[in-house]
Amino acid sequence: MIRRGRRLRANAAIRDLVRENKVNSSDFIFPIFVVEGENIKREISSMEGNYHWSIDRLPEIIKEIEEHKIRGVIIFGLPNHKDECGSESFNDDGIVQKAVRKIREITNNLYIITDVCMCEYTSHGHCGILSDNDVNNDKTLEILGKIALSHARAGAHMVAPSDMMDGRIGHIRNVLDENGYENVAIMSYAAKYSSHFYGPFREAANSAPQFGDRKTYQMDPANSKEALKEIEWDVKEGADVVIVKPAMSYLDIVRAVKDKINIPICAYNVSGEYAMVKAGAKAGLIDERGVALEMLLSMKRAGADMIITYYALEAARWLKED
Repeated sequence: MIRRGRRLRANAAIRDLVRENKVNSSDFIFPIFVVEGENIKREISSMEGNYHWSIDRLPEIIKEIEEHKIRGVIIFGLPNHKDECGSESFNDDGIVQKAVRKIREITNNLYIITDVCMCEYTSHGHCGILSDNDVNNDKTLEILGKIALSHARAGAHMVAPSDMMDGRIGHIRNVLDENGYENVAIMSYAAKYSSHFYGPFREAANSAPQFGDRKTYQMDPANSKEALKEIEWDVKEGADVVIVKPAMSYLDIVRAVKDKINIPICAYNVSGEYAMVKAGAKAGLIDERGVALEMLLSMKRAGADMIITYYALEAARWLKED
């Protein structure tokens, strides 16, 4: 007897009915890069279709996000001033803090997540306080707690520490709780790999390290068991959601986490993945829409509950057309 799987692929109707995984605009979290100044909407050269926004022009992008039924944004800030300890990162009148307050003025419908890290704010470009040209883990925790608290005061619904310091989730959770922000959630970059896929972002955020690399605190791409360990630790410390970053080359990690740990998972579809699809499409080598949507679907199929992606707006438009 021939087993006929094709019966359930015969036409679009039956394919829709039996489809196991679907991508929706409500799965997406859209990154917004905010800068000081006025009347700025400046395309990021390394990430075509994404922009630096000044606070006064945020209503434009927020309106577009809401029209496409995207529910979440994550805010990255580019300050005018940088120093050794990244003091602008926890300034209550800092760029991210102002952006959060502005978005809160514009709408009550978007879920606001903030990136908690120091690399955009330090003169050396590393994600913490330096001691002997290495990041001092425990001194950095104190600054991370200050950043998260300032974001919570501004109105962030969730803070997302991306630094990969040991113990940061527990420290931030304690700081938030002690100051009355027990309802502010934490999304941990729990499995953040030391990846070559971050290049375009570093140009977008002006956050490349001035010396060395981040291999002493970000994860080795060769390791998978370590990712589960890191995520287990962060969950025990109080993480509400965990991120696997990057996404495409690490879908095995997304699947392993989904199978073993009961917590919502976010896949970060990073800048290098986005830029490669854009470049391939521009060269006429691939169908951008088809590849981008297939890429996002693969993240859902692997087990991601939500996706941070620079394709959020375009993908939402394509899905609406379908």
